[in-house]
Amino acid sequence: MIQVSEDSIKKTDGSIDSPKGYQAKGIHCGLRYSKKDMGIIISSVPAVSAAVYTQSHFQAAPIKVTQDSLKKGAHLQAVVVNSANANACTGEQGLLDAYEMRQKTADILGIEPELVAVSSTGVIGEYLNMKKIREGISLLGQTKPCEGAFEEAILTTDTVAKKTCFELMIGDKKVTIGGAAKGSGMIHPNMATMLGFVTTDASVEEGALNRALREITDVSFNQITVDGDTSTNDMVLVMANGCAENECLHEAHEKWPVFKKGLELVCKDLAKQIARDGEGATKLIEARVTGAKSNLEAQVIAKKIVGSNLVKTAIYGTDANWGRIIVAIGDSAASVAPEQLEIHLGGQCLFRNNEPQPFSEELAKEYLKKSEVQIIVQMSEGEGTGTAWGCDLTYEYVKINASYRT
Repeated sequence: MIQVSEDSIKKTDGSIDSPKGYQAKGIHCGLRYSKKDMGIIISSVPAVSAAVYTQSHFQAAPIKVTQDSLKKGAHLQAVVVNSANANACTGEQGLLDAYEMRQKTADILGIEPELVAVSSTGVIGEYLNMKKIREGISLLGQTKPCEGAFEEAILTTDTVAKKTCFELMIGDKKVTIGGAAKGSGMIHPNMATMLGFVTTDASVEEGALNRALREITDVSFNQITVDGDTSTNDMVLVMANGCAENECLHEAHEKWPVFKKGLELVCKDLAKQIARDGEGATKLIEARVTGAKSNLEAQVIAKKIVGSNLVKTAIYGTDANWGRIIVAIGDSAASVAPEQLEIHLGGQCLFRNNEPQPFSEELAKEYLKKSEVQIIVQMSEGEGTGTAWGCDLTYEYVKINASYRT
């Protein structure tokens, strides 16, 4: 996508508040039984911001409030998030509650309400407990930042917190890009039940940031799937506050490709963490397609493979049943020439020239026991490449979702 050496971009142990000028907090206010359930990201100054949202017809109230904030001007200074309750399909009352969350946060921080984004995740169709929300926002205003608290506060059925951080140089200025995410089930973007938050201290032109986020989302968050269901709430939001004091970046700037690559690495890292943590999952599945008619067609095929329940269950059962991969590819909307397609797994070619190839079932089975499995599809339709990520489908997934509300 972006031809930049990754050697110029360094991954660190940092997190969402590692870039200059940011604080991140998380607290327990009683929306959940004992775990943290409210979080906030605060920038010391208004930050140029951009977001992409779920494409569900039932966009939740917090999405509408965040969209309203960004319509008033492409700057945010805070993002307030609650877990346990999605505030989705809650009608006019849900919208009023989301606006109250925005206003209460603005009052606590002493900023304009339009500088606040709102996000919620959890059970659909239940009203927020606004008494606890108000108390939670007040507590967030008083609480000191604590490492990992924000990442914990936004989780639902996730088993692990998800964070990442990269550093790069823009001239003589070090720029940091941090990220945090949640997501484990109901994952099938264009967007799905996941939240992604990215912060950077870079100075970035508003339009360039917006276009970069949309393009990068298409090859990161929109290329993951857990269960094929798209939810009501979630979004990816990026804030750039300029505290690194670099020259303002835009698409004609010589260092723009470096920044854009850093942003891509952050988003892909978070996307892969979400796919790896799919509900009940034991393995991360990566499908990589080359030689497709276009990048878009390669992405379609890759996502079709990792989204196939037959492929997912075969990998869970360590069964190198390449016929299931063929079924997934054959059901895609892409151009496919069976006689010019190859399927590789664990270094072995399983299928070529529309014929099965001899391979070691024993070696394939051993490979499929690994925690990360890569399926490679080589085509000869063109120069298109694409990658998608998913997870295996296990008994535990059914158990988790059969009792989600109880």
